[in-house]
Amino acid sequence: MSFFIRQFLCSICLDVFTDPVSTPCGHNFCKNCITEHWNTSNRCLCPICKEGFTTRPGLRVNTFISEMVAHSEQQESKPGEVPCDVCTGTKLKALKSCLVCLVSYCETHLEPHLTMSGLKRHQLIDPVENLEGRMCTKHDKPLELFCKTDQTCVCMLCTVLDHKTHDVVPLKEEYEEKKAELGKTEAEIQQMIQKRRLKIQEIKHSVDLSEEDADREIAEGVQVFTSLKESVERGLNELINTIKEKQKTTEKQAEAFIKELEQEISELMKRSTEVEQVLRSEDHLHLLQSVQSLNIQQPPPTKDWTEVSVRPSSYEGTVVKAVAQLEETLSEEMKKLAESELKRVQQYAVDVTLDPDTAHPKLILSDDRKQVNLGDVMKNLPDNPERFSKCVNVLGKQSFSSGRFYFEVQIKGKTDWTLGVARESINRKGFITLSPENGYWIIRLRNGNEYIAAADPPVLLSLKSPPQKVGVFVDYEEGLVSFYDVDAAALIYSFTGCSFTEKLFPFFSPCLNDGGKNSSPLIISPVRVN
Repeated sequence: MSFFIRQFLCSICLDVFTDPVSTPCGHNFCKNCITEHWNTSNRCLCPICKEGFTTRPGLRVNTFISEMVAHSEQQESKPGEVPCDVCTGTKLKALKSCLVCLVSYCETHLEPHLTMSGLKRHQLIDPVENLEGRMCTKHDKPLELFCKTDQTCVCMLCTVLDHKTHDVVPLKEEYEEKKAELGKTEAEIQQMIQKRRLKIQEIKHSVDLSEEDADREIAEGVQVFTSLKESVERGLNELINTIKEKQKTTEKQAEAFIKELEQEISELMKRSTEVEQVLRSEDHLHLLQSVQSLNIQQPPPTKDWTEVSVRPSSYEGTVVKAVAQLEETLSEEMKKLAESELKRVQQYAVDVTLDPDTAHPKLILSDDRKQVNLGDVMKNLPDNPERFSKCVNVLGKQSFSSGRFYFEVQIKGKTDWTLGVARESINRKGFITLSPENGYWIIRLRNGNEYIAAADPPVLLSLKSPPQKVGVFVDYEEGLVSFYDVDAAALIYSFTGCSFTEKLFPFFSPCLNDGGKNSSPLIISPVRVN
């Protein structure tokens, strides 16, 4: 350990001074060390010179040593910093590294490189570790240049020997270029990070929206099922009350009959007693006089009960009527739900127009690309890959590869039509089989009254009334395609569990005119939420 460092060590704890103080005899100690020493001694002696003090002397802070210790601690190298290679004992922080000497120097040991003429020519750089790694292992010279051809750092001898014909530039030039490239890369990385953070926010927002939808659905479900439960309980109570009232009426009628019969029995028993008393008489005159005076020869007047009966109450139809009432209530709730569902999907309305490049040559499109009907003339149009060549179909101009979308089509006055969505890779040439397997999710009307969902196998649909306007809703990620009767706010049919991997296009076909019966156009209508 150097003499300089030893000057800042306390002779009691043998460590660097903490709160250094001076005694009257001029020696320095840590304040806590000298205080503890005197607390455990009988006399106040200086631990170094043994000078005694009659009373414990006052201790003054040694500001010079405090400042020097602080300065020394500031210069001492810390983990992660380059230490001076020359310092022995405590290593101070290096200020520069010499590429010629391959040594790092602290402020004190750097001085010769700043003052001596021979050392002034050495190349000094900011302190770095592993100076040997900055030397050419082949020529033992500093790596000062960069070979662009081989993408490696080289020394001056390398450029005239191994890399003579290569593109070599100063290390600083390549450093600036690479730094600029790295700056660009860093900017791109930061942009990618920002995009992903935004995506996280988007996903979290989607989860929040989904949670709101779930809460709303649960609340609506609870409300509907509570209402149904109350309706069922109310219907059951009404049914029980009706049956009980009928039973009470039957019981009251029976009670009245029984009361009347018991009254007649009482009268008859009274007459029977009178007759028995007369019959017991052996006096001829008395018997005959009693019969005449009491008029007991005939029974008392009574009702003819032959046709009187109590029939059990008729309960036929009571339960059926109650269930029919419940069914009506359920139908009303279903209608409310359907209306609510339609309102929700209508919020995903998109502006759809017809794509003339896909239209069959006989189809006539309106100027605003919102209407299509079948003409009589086959127009001379280029047979591009997108166009339907045999079937009178047309696609929407807009495509969708994610999310949800909804559009409405007026089909009023038509006896045949086809509506739905189709994937981008569908066959557009020749005759086509409409099915999900072939990339079509559609419903259609045939012969004016046959509604069909082109599933596999096809599903014949039973509708209460012919729709005048059809709504088409698609949830791409959910794999759902639903069709609605807009005016009735009723679900017509849903394709579920679909797997979409391509762009989807709205699909339309006004079908053949059928001698003018089906000449009305299909009209893409603006969506109006009721």
